[in-house]
This record gives sequence, C-alpha cells and structure tokens, in this order.
Amino acid sequence: MKERIVSGIQPTGDLHIGNYLGSLKNFVELQDKFDCYFFVADLHSLTEDFTPGQPKADQIRDLVKTFVAAGLNPDKCTIFIQSQVPQHAELTWILNTLLPMGELERMTQYKDKSGRQSANINVGLFDYPVLMSADILLYKPAFVPVGHDQLQHLELTNTLARKFNHKFGETFSEVKPYMQKPLRIMSLADPERKMSKSEPGSFINMFDSPEEIAKKLSRAVTATDAPEGEMPKGVKNLFDLLLEFGNQEVYDDFTKQYQAGTIKYSDLKQTLASQIAQYFQHMREIKQQLDTQERQIDKIIADGAVKAGKVAQSTVQEVKAKIGLI
Repeated sequence: MKERIVSGIQPTGDLHIGNYLGSLKNFVELQDKFDCYFFVADLHSLTEDFTPGQPKADQIRDLVKTFVAAGLNPDKCTIFIQSQVPQHAELTWILNTLLPMGELERMTQYKDKSGRQSANINVGLFDYPVLMSADILLYKPAFVPVGHDQLQHLELTNTLARKFNHKFGETFSEVKPYMQKPLRIMSLADPERKMSKSEPGSFINMFDSPEEIAKKLSRAVTATDAPEGEMPKGVKNLFDLLLEFGNQEVYDDFTKQYQAGTIKYSDLKQTLASQIAQYFQHMREIKQQLDTQERQIDKIIADGAVKAGKVAQSTVQEVKAKIGLI
C-alpha cells in the first residue's frame, strides 16, 4: 500500500507559472510515488470576493482540465471537487468545537488575507484553517505537500488531531509535511513581491500564447537596485525562470554573459519567452482538446467524488461514533 498524500488548489482563474512550479508540477511527480488525492478547493474560494453565477462553475471545471493537461492521470490519482464531498464541511464544524478562538487569532495568513480584502473580512476567512485541517484529516494522509508558509496550518491540523484523540480516543495520526523545494517566483513588474494574478503585468499564465508570453516578458523589470556584487532581483527572477524552463546550456551561456558584462536583456527575455512557450506547448494542446471533451471531464469529476466520498464518509462515521452522534 502506498502512503497517502492530499492537497488542493483554489479555482481563481488561470494558473500562472508560479502556481505551476509551486504546486501542480509537484503533484504530477507525486502521483507515481503516493496514493494521491488532489482537489479543487472551491469552498475555500468562497472566502474571497467573487462574482456569483456561472463563472465560478467554469473556473472549477477549468481547473480540473488544467490538472489533466499538466499531467495528472485519473488512473493514478483521485481528482475531485471539494464541495461535492459534503464531509469536508461536516468535519469542519466538529473540529470547530474543539478549537479555542486564540488558536485561530494567531494565524499569520489570516492577518495577511484580511489586510488584502478589508471590505470582506468574513467568518470563513477567519475559519478557513479549520476547513483546511478537515480537508487533510478526512483522508488520513501520511504527508501533505507544503511550502514553509503553510507549515503553521499543518501544525494546527496536528493540534486538532491530538485534541480529538485526547477527548474521544485514538483516531488520527500525525500528518507530516512533504517539503517542496523552496521556490518563490517573483512578479515581473515588481520583483520584491511574489507573482500574483491580482497584480496586472506581474504574471505569465500557463496557457498564454507564445506571443502573449513574449509581450509580458518584454516589459519585465530588470533595472532594480542591488547591493554591489549581487544580481538585481528583477534579473535574478528571469534567470530563475530560465533555470526552471530552459536547459542548462542556455542558462550557463547567459550567466557567462552576465558575469562578463556583455549581456543584452532583450536577448535574455526573448530566449526565456521561447523556452517557456515551448515548455507549455504540449499542455496547451491538451487543454484545447479537453475544452471540447466535456463528457470526459464530467466522468473524471464524478469518479473522483465517489472515490473521495467513500474515504471521507468512512472517517466521518468513525468520528461520529466516537463522539456519540450515532
């Protein structure tokens, strides 16, 4: 039996290349090593501002297509939509009753998110770490792939697991972090900040056309201040991208040019644009095909909901029995 891993991504529009490198690329690699459950975190996305109606449903389906286009194989992993497995919300409520307010008040990402959407600081925004804990504990995984900024949430998950075990009996095991390679892809417009879809001109989407990629990179900042002897952050960001999407020979050649002071940033940007476009070409083609194969997507979603639902229902039944609800 393979050890289990679970993780999700919010449906907030097209994924940019920072999202791909930070999450989706890792998912594809993990599906051959673990029993993987990957979900579209649509319940989490409700905590942010959005326009009601069909666009949200389209984003949810589009993310499933993106999963498959990037290389996730429904025969190797379980792909599902969070809201189609109601036990996520059910276990969240149960866990809420075990957690003191102070545990949530100290969560650093809540402070960051509430600062970015000060006009919509809803209860869900405050409570979403508990939903995240339920997302994990429902499937009793051995690991969760996380970056350093998510470790606090995993600590909360294990705190809740211990609280439940102490009060109702041994049920959940500690979940360990599957640490991903530290990787921060920075904004093309402001290399002091992470690449973000909320900042126009800062990002490249996975399925942008070669022309769009070249246009966005042509405007990327290079002339940023840096201590003597250090590469400016804007330039370093381009080199980091070249290392991820290009080949070592091309990277080494531009490194030598930079060190010799002969580099032309226009050449670097053009080469990088070509490398990124080539890297995602096959994924773009698959995504275009999937856009015409809605029945295939329906089947992936339905099969995933059934498989994930069986595991989630088993966990919730065990939890209710130990509490005394059934």
